[in-house]
Amino acid sequence: MQTKPTTVMTTQIILLIIIIGLFAGILSGLVGVGGGIILVPALVYFLSYSQHQAQGTSLGVLTFPVVIVAFLKYYYDTKKMGEPIDFKIIGLLAIGFVVGGFLGSSLALKIDKEALRKIFAVILFYTAFQMLKWDVLIIRFFKKIFS
Repeated sequence: MQTKPTTVMTTQIILLIIIIGLFAGILSGLVGVGGGIILVPALVYFLSYSQHQAQGTSLGVLTFPVVIVAFLKYYYDTKKMGEPIDFKIIGLLAIGFVVGGFLGSSLALKIDKEALRKIFAVILFYTAFQMLKWDVLIIRFFKKIFS
């Protein structure tokens, strides 16, 4: 079910795209993720996008108008909570992000789509592994065996 900008989209595809966007938006607002972690796999598996198409589409979605509403919600609420967001940090991160995004996208376009998909999967797995602190459990397990 590959969709391309020149393809006429059916109601089913339009609804699927909106549902993917809604789900990614909810997760983005909830835990600060959505683009790479939700949109890319969803576009690859549900819409048969190539890894390159999915990553480029995800970057396009993350442009300023889309994220401003979630950012403003966080900005005002964290300010009320006494934990304001620091614009200097945002500015410095943005500089790095712009340069890194350009370099990363340039590199990604030179990598075979299957290799890129595997790299993406390893990064997701590693992130989950670290966040669940499985690395600590494995280290403890091996320490018990060898001590």
